[in-house]
Amino acid sequence: MGACLGVCSLLSCVSCLCGSAPCLLCGCCPSAKNSTISRLIFTFFLFLGTLVSIIMIIPGVEKELHKLPGFCEGSGSVLGIQTHVDCSSFLGLKAVYRMGFAMAAFFFFFAILMVCVRSSKDPRATVQNGFWFFKFLLLVGITVGAFYIPDGAFTSVWFYFGVVGSFLFILIQLLLLIDFAHSWSQLWLRNAGESNAKGWYAALCTVTFIFYAASIAAIVLLYIYYTKPEGCTEGKVLISINLILCLIVSAVSILPKIQEAQPHSGLLQASLITLYTIYITWAALANVPMQACNPTLLVRNSTSSATATQPLTTWWDAPSIVGLLIFILCTLFISIRSSDHPEVNKLMLTEESTVRVGGEAAEHGEHRAYDNEQDGVSYNYTFFHLCLLLAALYIMMTLTNWYRPDESLRVLSSPWTAVWVKISSSWAGLLLYLWTLVAPLVLPDRDFS
Repeated sequence: MGACLGVCSLLSCVSCLCGSAPCLLCGCCPSAKNSTISRLIFTFFLFLGTLVSIIMIIPGVEKELHKLPGFCEGSGSVLGIQTHVDCSSFLGLKAVYRMGFAMAAFFFFFAILMVCVRSSKDPRATVQNGFWFFKFLLLVGITVGAFYIPDGAFTSVWFYFGVVGSFLFILIQLLLLIDFAHSWSQLWLRNAGESNAKGWYAALCTVTFIFYAASIAAIVLLYIYYTKPEGCTEGKVLISINLILCLIVSAVSILPKIQEAQPHSGLLQASLITLYTIYITWAALANVPMQACNPTLLVRNSTSSATATQPLTTWWDAPSIVGLLIFILCTLFISIRSSDHPEVNKLMLTEESTVRVGGEAAEHGEHRAYDNEQDGVSYNYTFFHLCLLLAALYIMMTLTNWYRPDESLRVLSSPWTAVWVKISSSWAGLLLYLWTLVAPLVLPDRDFS
């Protein structure tokens, strides 16, 4: 009897996957907004693709990829020129690039499909919020097809797609970080003002000190490991420039005029932005293609065949691991966020609707997802899918360390392109944060509260 009940419960949960709205009639799920559940499930698809990509670059698995039918064939055709190439040196990169292409194509399809959806009354909203089993089959189908894409110029061209998408996603990360830092500071200052407790101020000062101490320690380590007394001029210049820029934005954040216009602005936000900027600098220096100036540079070539007993060099390094963690946090934040700042919500197109149609079910304790978008969507469907598309490109580049095959297709190397894209994104992020500080002074007629 218990087994029968268990099977029935399982079948009721499976019905969520094929319904017209996620878990609308499913007792196995908690009460939640339809829009939130949809975003989380799409994010789960992205994480699932990321997990598959990670598995494919595990050395033991990567060595077996050459057994896939046709996967190592056609690697000798580059821009129409036939050459003999041992593709075993970049099987993992090929697999991750094709998985990234599949995820990007999947989210691009839904971004186009959901253009100008205004409410859940639009028939396309039903597709956005349901039919998850068929969406999963679609993603699997695109993935399988992607693995049969002939090499040709695919890897070289898709590398630049990944570079552009990663640059844009880093800017989104910085925007979310700035918003998070402002919200964090406002919350603690508000709590301190309401409770008249000095503990909140002490916590604020302690966290700020920790962030700045970590940033200073990181800068010292960058100078030690990524520069030399003679040479490595690029590393010295990039570290010094970002150090100076971080000092400037920190000083600007506590200027009397800035404090008067934005009482909640302070060193907590500046310290968090500084720490993230130093991380981006570290990630950029880890791509400098000179072994003498980059102790973390990975060397991968075709001298070790896929069938040799000698394992291939691992793809993982410390910047990639940190980047993966930041990717997970930011993607989840995109999925569930609703900013305290109206300007950020307008920019991110994620302003939550106040409509709560169907909320009575949640109030009565029923386990169901209620439709909160009958009078208007609570986030821009197309922009959300474009964010996940950029996230897919970013994680594709992160997992492969931004490496690409050289002209001989025998060695995977780190190009200067990766260095300059990361550094320029850090500069753009600092300028964006600086603009949030001075905007109330430059545009006094606008409300930035």
